[in-house]
Amino acid sequence: MTHRILIVDDEPGILKALKRLLVLTPCTFNGETFRLQVDCCSCPEDALRAVRGTPYEMVISDFRMPGMDGVQLLKAVREIQPHAVRFILSGYADLQALIGAINEAQISRFIGKPWNDYELVSAIAQGLAWRALQVETERLADEKRLERQLATPEEIERKRLEAEEPGITDVRWGDDGSVILDPDLQAEYERRHPNG
Repeated sequence: MTHRILIVDDEPGILKALKRLLVLTPCTFNGETFRLQVDCCSCPEDALRAVRGTPYEMVISDFRMPGMDGVQLLKAVREIQPHAVRFILSGYADLQALIGAINEAQISRFIGKPWNDYELVSAIAQGLAWRALQVETERLADEKRLERQLATPEEIERKRLEAEEPGITDVRWGDDGSVILDPDLQAEYERRHPNG
C-alpha cells in the first residue's frame, strides 16, 4: 500500500531534498515498510487546494512561510482532513510557536532544520503507523455505533466517503434544487478525471 504525504515549504531546495530522501529511503516501523507517494507545494494556498481534493495521510509544513505560517496551514488542514498526521519543520527554535503549534493545530512532531535523515524518516514511519492505528480504532468504533444504532449506515458511509475524497459530501444547493459548483473544484475535478 502506498501512503500519500504532502510537504509544504517555500524553499524549492528543501522540497527537492525531502522528496528525494523520502523516495529513496525505506520508511520502516515495527517491521512494516511504508511506501510513500510524496507531493510538494511551495505555498500554503496551493497546499490547501491540494488537501481539499486529495486525501493525505500526513502533511509536513515549514513553520515560517510568507502569507500563512505552518501553524495556520496545519490548523486549516486539520479542519479539512482531521486524520492526517501533521508535522512542523522549522529552523527556528521558538518555544512559544512550538506550544502554539501543538495546541492550535494538534501537531504530532516538531522537527528542526537541519534535520537528521534517519530521525526524520523514523518519525514519518511512526506517524503513519500511529495514523493507521487511529483509523482502525475509528472503524471499529463505527461498527459498534452501527450495532447499537447510535449511527445510521448513511452516516458511516458519508464519513468513509469524506475520508477517501475530501469535500465530496460538501454540496451547495441552489434555490431551484440545482448543485452549485465551485469553479476551482470543477477545474481540479476535470484535471484529475479527464474522461468524465
